[in-house]
Amino acid sequence: MRITFILPNLSLGGGTKVVLIYAQELVKAGHAVSLISPPPTKPTVFRKVTRWIRGEKGGVRSGMTDFFPEAESLDYRLLDQQRPVVDSDVPDGDVVIATWWETAEWVNQLSSSKGAKVYFVQHHEIFPYLPVERSRATYRMPLHKIVVANWLREVMRDSYDDDDVVVVPNSVDHSQFFPVNRTKQPVPTIGILYSTAPSKGLEVSRAAVRMLRKTLPRVRILYFGSERPRKSTRFEVDDVFHYRPPQNKIREIYSTCDAWLTASTSEGFNLPAIEAMACGTPVVSTRTGWPAESIVQYKNGVLTDVNDVPALASGLEWVLTRSKNQWDELSSAACKAVELSSWHRSAKLFEAALINYATRPASAVRDGIAHEISILHSDQKDTARNSPNRISDRRIQ
Repeated sequence: MRITFILPNLSLGGGTKVVLIYAQELVKAGHAVSLISPPPTKPTVFRKVTRWIRGEKGGVRSGMTDFFPEAESLDYRLLDQQRPVVDSDVPDGDVVIATWWETAEWVNQLSSSKGAKVYFVQHHEIFPYLPVERSRATYRMPLHKIVVANWLREVMRDSYDDDDVVVVPNSVDHSQFFPVNRTKQPVPTIGILYSTAPSKGLEVSRAAVRMLRKTLPRVRILYFGSERPRKSTRFEVDDVFHYRPPQNKIREIYSTCDAWLTASTSEGFNLPAIEAMACGTPVVSTRTGWPAESIVQYKNGVLTDVNDVPALASGLEWVLTRSKNQWDELSSAACKAVELSSWHRSAKLFEAALINYATRPASAVRDGIAHEISILHSDQKDTARNSPNRISDRRIQ
C-alpha cells in the first residue's frame, strides 16, 4: 500500500515516536510510507543565542535521530513554510492518516485520490490551551478511527456516537527496554519524566516527593525530558536531570529506579510507564491512560486518584519500604505485565486496520480484526493479574 502520515510538526514527543515506529514497521512490511508536516516554528533570536551558548547543534531533525535513530531512513517531507497540508503536498495513495486534531481538519479536506482517510487518535485533545470546539468537531468528521486505548474507544462511542473504532494499543520494544540485574538501590531512587505540559502533573509529582521526604529524607530523584528545566526549578543535591538522553540511556535510568512516578491529570497512553515496567520498575501512577488499565494495585505498582498528593506519596513510600524479596516480586510482576507487549504485534494490527480501511467498509474493518484485538487485550490483562514468583525469562542476569 501507499500510506501517508500527516503530522502537525516534527517534535520529540511520545506521540511522534509512536507514529515513527509504525511508519518504520510498515516500511519493513513492504509498504511505501511518507510522512509530511509543516517545518518547525522558526526560533526567535533569543532562542538562537540560547542554543549557541548551550552548544546545541542542528535542528529538530538532527535531534530526532538520537530520539529515534531509524527516523533518518524514513521518507519525511517538510513543507516550505508553516501552513496546512493540501492536495498538492500529498501523493496519491491508498491511505492518508491524520495524527492530531489540526491534521484531521487538513485530511478531511483532501481529495479521495489520497486514499482512505484515517484518524490516529492518541488522546482526546480538548485541552484548554487548544480551540476546544474545533478539536471536538474533528472527532465527528467522517474519518476512520484507530485509537491507542480502550478509554478512547469509549469516549468516541459515548461522546461522539461513533462505535466503529479500532483499538490498537501502544507497546514497548523489549530489545531496548529490559531489566538487567534488577535489585533495590542502596539509596531509594524515583524516576520522573520532566515535562512542563500541564497534563503531565510534574508539580504534583514534585509535591508528592517533598511530602515523602518528610518520612524518607534519603531519596534520590532521576529526571529526564526533551526540554531543559526552567530556571525556577530547584533540584536537591542528589537529584539528576538528563536532557534528551538516547534510548539506551533511558533504559539505564529506568533500571536505576526503585519506582517510576507519573502524576498525569490526563494521558492518552503513557509510554514511559510501560517502558519503566519493561525494565522491572514498579509504577506509581494516577488513574489515567495505560496505567489505569494495566496496573494491579500492590501487585506491580500503585494507582491513585488524580491530584492526590498524599496518596502518591504513600504509594511511593509503600514501594520503597518493601523488603528486598518483596520488591523483587513487584519488579518481576511489572515485567510480567508487559512481556507479551510487542511493537511488531501492534504494528500488524495497525496494518490490518489500514488494509481493511483501504479496501472495505468501516464496519467490515471492525468485524474483521475484532477477534485478534480481543485476544491481544485478553493476554495483556491476564499477565497483569498474575504476580509471578520468579524472575521473567526476559531478564538478563
